[in-house]
Amino acid sequence: MKATPSRQSPAEWEETALLLPQTARELPTGRHQFHKERLMARIEQDIQHNNHTATATAPQARPKTGRFRLLRPAITLPALACALAGAVVAVSVMNDGDGVRQGGVATGPALTTQLGTPTTKGVPQLLDQISLAAAESDTSALKPGQYVYIESKSADTHVRYDGDEASLVSDALHKRQIWESADGTKGWLIDPAVNGPEGETLSLPDELGNTPKATLNAPSYDFLAKLPTDPDKLLAMIYKAGEGHGNSPDQQAFTTIGDLVKESYPPAKLYSALFKAAAKIPGVVVVPNAKDALDRTGVAVARLDELGGFREEWIFDKKTHVFLGERVVQVKPSDDDAGLMKPGTIRSTSAIVKRAIVDGMKQLPAQNG
Repeated sequence: MKATPSRQSPAEWEETALLLPQTARELPTGRHQFHKERLMARIEQDIQHNNHTATATAPQARPKTGRFRLLRPAITLPALACALAGAVVAVSVMNDGDGVRQGGVATGPALTTQLGTPTTKGVPQLLDQISLAAAESDTSALKPGQYVYIESKSADTHVRYDGDEASLVSDALHKRQIWESADGTKGWLIDPAVNGPEGETLSLPDELGNTPKATLNAPSYDFLAKLPTDPDKLLAMIYKAGEGHGNSPDQQAFTTIGDLVKESYPPAKLYSALFKAAAKIPGVVVVPNAKDALDRTGVAVARLDELGGFREEWIFDKKTHVFLGERVVQVKPSDDDAGLMKPGTIRSTSAIVKRAIVDGMKQLPAQNG
């Protein structure tokens, strides 16, 4: 059954308070960037639509080629639109004429895959095995001054406009690197799909001079270390934190756990509890064969977003049950996104290359010590 937050005792108030929104910064860096680009894309779509309509009465300049990300569509975040209003002018979602995004990532034909057949058989057993493997993972505690380093390979799919023509393209597979301090106040991101080759700071305070506190949707290592490891209590908190977001409470809970698994560094006990919690979300299935961004074949724990028609898949090694990566695959026809999203289209794909603790900002594991 779906976990629902129950009446809490005073002892639980403090833990729950950790998950309540503290400021407008509620999202991890990658997710925040996604919604920012999606907001800009919708604005660009409206502009292009208006330009197209106006051609009947007056000549218009040829629109530039647009781009937007399609990872998780139809997400309801009204507060985020207000928070991003001041950033509209600074964001670029354009491609140049050669199919290369201004950030430096080449684009090519849309990525596709054969849709695996999902099954509910064996879901609890698989997640139990994954949970046991997670409990035994080597996740040493961060020391003062150290950073979590996560390196991955990723690619996303976009609608690109060339005049009145829309086409579906995907980024070339590229490296993403992120560093974050234990308290989350210092960090750095290098991702050519988001910024230049030198990257950009994630350190606080932000551009408004605020130092937001960590939340479940924008966690630091210190924040994660304080979360309960009881799966029922943890899942109730995840549902509470996701209220008002996503296409459904169950899908948002699944997405939240997936984000924590993909790009954070949970302590081993919490890492294990996350998968036990996921087993309690209705609609979770197993896809026996799925490939990550590095073409490694594994078994996927997945859930279909009924409204968006896409399936989020967490991919694990079949033998060791170590997390390999994540992908989002369109499984039902979609009327959104210029009508170009067809079943089998890969909306996004990623693969973990390295997850480690390092002693300095922008330091690589091989340079450590």
